[in-house]
Amino acid sequence: MKFGGTSVGSPERMKEVARLVTRDAEPVFVVLSAMSGTTNQLVELTQHLYNKRAEQAEELIDCLENTYLGHVTNLYTTDEKRSQVGLLLKEKFDYLRSFSHDMFTSFEEKAIVAQGEVLSTNMVVAYLQEIGVDAILLDALDFMRTDKDGEPNSEAIHDLLTEVMEQNSGHQVYITQGFICRNAFGEVDNLLRGGSDYTASLVGAALQAEEIQIWTDIDGLHNNDPRVVEHTEPVRELNFGEAAELAYFGAKILHPTCVLPAKKADIPVRLKFTMEPDAPGTLITSRLTRGVMKAVAAKDNITVIKIRSSRMLLPTGFLRKVFEVFESYHTPVDLVATSEVGVSVSVSDDKYLTDIVQELEKYGRVYVDKNMCIVCVVGDFDWSNVGFATRAIDALRDIPVRMISFGGSNHNISMLIRADDKKRALQSLSEKLFNVSSENQ
Repeated sequence: MKFGGTSVGSPERMKEVARLVTRDAEPVFVVLSAMSGTTNQLVELTQHLYNKRAEQAEELIDCLENTYLGHVTNLYTTDEKRSQVGLLLKEKFDYLRSFSHDMFTSFEEKAIVAQGEVLSTNMVVAYLQEIGVDAILLDALDFMRTDKDGEPNSEAIHDLLTEVMEQNSGHQVYITQGFICRNAFGEVDNLLRGGSDYTASLVGAALQAEEIQIWTDIDGLHNNDPRVVEHTEPVRELNFGEAAELAYFGAKILHPTCVLPAKKADIPVRLKFTMEPDAPGTLITSRLTRGVMKAVAAKDNITVIKIRSSRMLLPTGFLRKVFEVFESYHTPVDLVATSEVGVSVSVSDDKYLTDIVQELEKYGRVYVDKNMCIVCVVGDFDWSNVGFATRAIDALRDIPVRMISFGGSNHNISMLIRADDKKRALQSLSEKLFNVSSENQ
């Protein structure tokens, strides 16, 4: 069971998490994020320390400490627990203060950012113990590992976690930190933002769990973006491939990396709503429902790069040379369209855009369009389903479409449009695909 920052964002929410993890008699393994807002404040703290703004850093630490001390007063009922957790908080915040006296590097930055999860897990375990639950805290740094490429080392995680569980068998609730890990050199590191989902999936796979549950502040993965389109509905069941496409192309409820470990281990993933724990949520499995369109997602901040070959026909190796440029700058490509005289690609990371364009100009003329958006329709898009692709494209008949990607996956069709047309596109897709009246939008 994984709970995000909002789910542990206050003493009241922590108490609700405690209730949820003890509803069943069988043992559970719980992954917790930092309390909502904490990681952002810790990142702000690292910026003060990088820039040697000791006074501002001290003020931020004091403010954060006072907030947490207030939570201690409201969370626990016994003086013993309040004193115990208060001492723990003093130790952790004194640890944060220690960084203002030494040289500050990226290694120290990651150690600081990790403290949010350390604080939340210690507080929840202490509360569970206070109310009589047999709960134990397992330090994620003892078993979460990444390799030299920064990718999770599944084999090491399995072996180390198995050993940790054998040494701590027989408890009712096991709690650990999401997001944080050690890298191949033994240093404190992390799985990047959204990494708590990844932790839960990796741990679930290593333990061969019955089910991996991601608890969030929305009732499952919806068939369109509820922030943009009204009257969306939760999708009750998705295939692993469908869920991965939706997560990658903008569905915020699920981290894109979360699906793969569960898929490899064939362990169902269930998205649950913390506020309505009895709601069915969304179940993600290896099963595929044929002949159905499931959902729509949109990915913002897309840049399109078109390379027109300097020759009328594509020379041998042209595509290889183009993609080697993106590889050299560690920039993933989202969509690709090719023709006899050129290739268009979309990217969501424009950090090295200027350098990439300069490299590509060796092979032809380069055109760049910014402020674009990828709209992705997910479902059973096997090519034998006559008319499915047409329905999705027809929904955007009044919207200029820059690129279309179809056939690379059996699970989606993706269309590139201007960011300004996103809302209209999502509303039209809901109307045409899911019979949501435009009058209700």
